Amino acid sequence: MLDVCLLGTGGMMPLPYRWLTALMIRYNGSSVLIDCGEGTQIAIREKGWSFKPIDVICFTHYHGDHISGLPGLLLTMGNAERTKPLTLIGPRGLERVVNALRVIAPELPFSIKYIEINEPCRILEMNGYRLKAFRVNHNVPCYGYTLEVDRTGRFDVERANSAKIPKKYWGILQKGETVEDGDKVYTPDMVLGPPRKGIKLTYCTDTRPTDSIRENAEHSDLFICEGMYGEKDKQKKAKEYKHMTFYEAAQLAKEAEVKEMWLTHYSPSLVKPEEYIDEVKKIFPGAVAAKDCRTEELVFSD
Repeated sequence: MLDVCLLGTGGMMPLPYRWLTALMIRYNGSSVLIDCGEGTQIAIREKGWSFKPIDVICFTHYHGDHISGLPGLLLTMGNAERTKPLTLIGPRGLERVVNALRVIAPELPFSIKYIEINEPCRILEMNGYRLKAFRVNHNVPCYGYTLEVDRTGRFDVERANSAKIPKKYWGILQKGETVEDGDKVYTPDMVLGPPRKGIKLTYCTDTRPTDSIRENAEHSDLFICEGMYGEKDKQKKAKEYKHMTFYEAAQLAKEAEVKEMWLTHYSPSLVKPEEYIDEVKKIFPGAVAAKDCRTEELVFSD
């Protein structure tokens, strides 16, 4: 089960009713933050969620509306007496950028691990989920992220009993781990059926439509995608500044066959994104003009 909260939906500058870009995901006692625009920690407080379980912060790129909230968040974590390490992930130059921002947060009671991405795609396994960063097309190096939680096959009690596997090992095997008991070896394939559908979440902002988005978002349970402009006369501007319109995002969602799409990262000039959603739904019916703090619980399907 994933708890997903789109903390901020704004692009470029915060508005009185719209914080800057940030997404928070909670899974199995840990949390992931993707982007950390100005006001992110206020949005977390307003949501009533905690900073403490944040183990990983990912950055799509280093424009201010995606990273300017980091120094304050680090200070808050430090003042909360956090001691466990924090992992930061982002495009090349991450450590240099963060160290520059940390001029105002120089001393922290926890260490920071930096993972810098240079290649078109990078897969990381951590905290029980798989995180994949994939390059998109903005005017600076920029990445989208897919987070997946796998699900093992159904446990077969009859097969376990037939193989005379002690019950004390069942839970271990169900987690996909092998058990050695003297000269006997018990493997997960002895008791598990084929893998079942897991949970998949894809997030991207600040980009033109790309094959990498389409391929990595394929069959996502939730696709959170930039929709900088809802006005159809902004197509030229979207191309010039390498952003996306609502309709381009909807077309990606349709082609990737995702279950649901949330639009985000709106232009400050786009006061009421929901006014355009009927036209967007003609392309992809599962589209939502998301607002700050929109939350959903993604669960395994039966």
